[in-house]
Amino acid sequence: MSAFDLSVRFFLQLAFVLAACRGVGWIARRFGQPQVVAEMITGVILGPSLLGLFDFSRPAQQWLFPPESKPIFFAICQVGLALYMFLVGVEFRSDLFKSRARAAASVSIAGMVTPFVLGGLLALWFLQRPGMFFTAKVQGWEAFLYLGASMCITAFPMLARIIVERGLAGTSLGTLALAAGAMDDAAAWCLLAVVLASFQDNWLIAAKAIGGGIAYATLTLTLGRSLFRRFERTVQPDGTLSQTALAVVLMLVMLGAWFTDAVGIYAVFGAFILGCAMPRGTFATALNRQMEPMIVVFLLPTFFVYSGLNTRLDLVTSPELWLAAGLVLVAACVGKFVACWAAARLHGEDNPTSLAVGTLMNARGLMELIILNIGLERGLITPQLFSIMVVMAIATTLMATPVFEWVYGRSARARGDLAAA
Repeated sequence: MSAFDLSVRFFLQLAFVLAACRGVGWIARRFGQPQVVAEMITGVILGPSLLGLFDFSRPAQQWLFPPESKPIFFAICQVGLALYMFLVGVEFRSDLFKSRARAAASVSIAGMVTPFVLGGLLALWFLQRPGMFFTAKVQGWEAFLYLGASMCITAFPMLARIIVERGLAGTSLGTLALAAGAMDDAAAWCLLAVVLASFQDNWLIAAKAIGGGIAYATLTLTLGRSLFRRFERTVQPDGTLSQTALAVVLMLVMLGAWFTDAVGIYAVFGAFILGCAMPRGTFATALNRQMEPMIVVFLLPTFFVYSGLNTRLDLVTSPELWLAAGLVLVAACVGKFVACWAAARLHGEDNPTSLAVGTLMNARGLMELIILNIGLERGLITPQLFSIMVVMAIATTLMATPVFEWVYGRSARARGDLAAA
């Protein structure tokens, strides 16, 4: 397929994706699910798990999303995700985070250690069935670290979007969940770097990821924050940013995403940390007004759909694999939901808030799919284990919104602390 044909197909893909996301979103809202979950489901529907599963629809699915077009689709979805996480960082309330730092750290540690240990123990059990879950090249401790890291990941972009859609951005609960989720995912990516370093016999991978990430965050949140204060003077009398100022901000977002992606942590963290370093007030308001509509409505859905296009749910066929899937799901919920709830309670949070934090942290979403795709591509896990983990990711994500509404939403809305769904 020529470059011209790919570009023509790409425009049709975008139109189809936007229409499908809006249609599925309309249905999802009738069941109390947010738009972000609808976009994740849309990706699965449009991919080989459903649309490509049947003989009558497979040719249309393969024609609309040919393998040659995936690199283009992947690039645009990464841009949308990075820009969105930048805006989430701009809305991140560092003052609330400082006052809740101990609670956030406690929730994050509990949400990492417990599922990590449970996932590692499951990995040791899976290794007793050679070739079924892990490839023959994987050593025991590599399997332990990889599955542990996969279990303790949090759906950081999805968590952020649920918080924004529910009107929790900038609140104490929203800040606590975002901070704990960011810590969780950063640690999980560092663990993944260690596994890949061992698997490839190159420890520079881990050193570059951990050292580069710490250096980037330190410089951005200290020296960068001081320099970025000059952006406050770029807000025009009508409350908008000049085109030059907006171009410079977008350039910085791309550079931050590039750096953290290059060192092996993942682009969203570079964009998020940069957003945290930006000045607040009129500048932040102007940024959101000019950037958010295009990013949320047009660019971000491509990320969720792209990940869904790579998902296969038809490989979990035998009773033994479904038993393994059930064990993984139970371990995931106990490790995240229960552990984070208990940690929040120990730090003095009321029960509804603690249950809400546990619910939000329990969603794995598409960050899980990313780490799973890396494991599959690098030859760490088999397609069977990949599919089992995808089932867990989808289940924990789907349950997030209804459980959150049950444990927190109704009472908070009655007090006026939560936006209407």
